[in-house]
Amino acid sequence: MLLAREFVSYLSRQLVQKLTPHAIEVTDPQSAAEQINEVIFEELSAEDRLNDEVREILSEYSDYMRREGVSYQEMFRRIKHTLVAQRKIVRASGRDTGDQMKLSRDKVTDISHKLVSAMRKSRSFRLRRDPNEVRLQLVGAMTELLTLEEKVDRASRAKIKTQKREIPEGTEEWDLLHRRYYAEELKKLGINLSRT
Repeated sequence: MLLAREFVSYLSRQLVQKLTPHAIEVTDPQSAAEQINEVIFEELSAEDRLNDEVREILSEYSDYMRREGVSYQEMFRRIKHTLVAQRKIVRASGRDTGDQMKLSRDKVTDISHKLVSAMRKSRSFRLRRDPNEVRLQLVGAMTELLTLEEKVDRASRAKIKTQKREIPEGTEEWDLLHRRYYAEELKKLGINLSRT
């Protein structure tokens, strides 16, 4: 997933906190944050499931790709692009669309629409403003938090690069270091992901 599960939980709690009480009212902030977390997590997981499906399709065509000399990455990109277009999925990765943040602006907008829709259906929320105004406030708050997350991610990656030996991204060691440095960088900003 593009964002750590812990950060998605933090993001959800912050959205409730930033929008209450001027844009929304909630009966139970923890329950409201959990509902927001569910929507965001589901949206981010959709692309992971799509990637798994593309990998499965490619495993069936490995002989064809070898015979034709087509690279795995190129076929992955083509098939994913086709499935995204067919299913009208909004791409989550901002880097794929040229955005600086991990999540594309389109995905943030898409999530904001789904969050407002979920809020309107839930008894845990009461919108105090026009739904589009609430949605725009969600976009602003999410963008602010995601910009902060991007800085933390860059700093943790930079720390990994300062190691005496090169640690390739994607390895277990790299993942462990990234998680540790990521948490340390967030703590410097007063964000403790383990706190509820």
